[in-house]
Amino acid sequence: MTVEIIGTGRAIPLRRVTNEELAGKIDTSDGWIRSHTGIGSRHIADDDTAASDLGAAAALEALKLAVERGAAAEKTAAELALTVDLIVVGSTTQDFFGHPATACIVQHKLGAVNAAAMDITQACSGFIYGIETAAALLKTDPRRRRALVIGTEVLSRIVNWEDRRNCVLFGDGAGAVLLEKTGEDSAEAPVSSGPGPAHTGRRGLLRTVLGADGSGWEYLMIRRGGSRNPWKKGEIVDTVPAIEMNGHAVYNFAVKVITETIEKMLKEERISAADLDLIVPHQANARIVQAAAKRLKIPEEKFYLNIEEYANTSSASIPIALDELNRSGGLRRGSLVMTVGFGAGLTYGGNLIRW
Repeated sequence: MTVEIIGTGRAIPLRRVTNEELAGKIDTSDGWIRSHTGIGSRHIADDDTAASDLGAAAALEALKLAVERGAAAEKTAAELALTVDLIVVGSTTQDFFGHPATACIVQHKLGAVNAAAMDITQACSGFIYGIETAAALLKTDPRRRRALVIGTEVLSRIVNWEDRRNCVLFGDGAGAVLLEKTGEDSAEAPVSSGPGPAHTGRRGLLRTVLGADGSGWEYLMIRRGGSRNPWKKGEIVDTVPAIEMNGHAVYNFAVKVITETIEKMLKEERISAADLDLIVPHQANARIVQAAAKRLKIPEEKFYLNIEEYANTSSASIPIALDELNRSGGLRRGSLVMTVGFGAGLTYGGNLIRW
């Protein structure tokens, strides 16, 4: 059984904030930000936009593209939405604390009334976890055929804009993919010799690696507001819950697990990096990707980076990148692409996909 990506979409807020603009408000500079992160700008949602708004907009674009390219027999995106069986949303900035799930609000906005809906909270690993979750659920029930996997973030709401180390890192945005389960493996992709699915001609999601190291839970977190450290009645609060990060620890973890995840998937498939058309990493910091590439002895050009424009959009970064590539021709039928990322928890993972 094969689960393929038949549509991609993204939603990016119109407001673009450059490093120079930030430098006029906090003690930083364009040169410092670029040299330490590779970031040149980020997009910031307006006050009336929530994660579900961006997520639904990205999902609608994925539905439209599937229709436009003839990947679905339905005549309109609205008709296609009625055939979606599952919506999985990855986000750290859900519309509401605790519940309802943002996926339920997205379902309502899309009119996808036949879809089950769920959120996952793996932060920057959310899309990678979401792809595997959705694919597994499609495969377990013959009645399920299609799923939307969405990463959507309004991180500008949960950063401390007075913390110059962290606030420069993040941006807002959403990306989505539409998955479809097919009854038979496709033989249309190029075929090579070897034992792994990457060599068999199969398309779609070929392999996923997922992992976590809970000992690092405090390295990347929002400390206040949960059952461990709740707001108390009568407490005077003059700050909002904000991202806290041990940058050094996260950097070391990220380089390690990105390297190990790529090595693991290549080894399990018995392929080399040369067999990959592209590696699409989570867009957290260009220096992390550069360090991992150096350890792996893989040319940096093999890694697709758009962090200069969008900064770190957490769970949205990989699907935004996939949509850019899909629409620009950077991914073609038969392309072998690997996603890889890491996030709070600490979590990590990767997907191997034949486009």
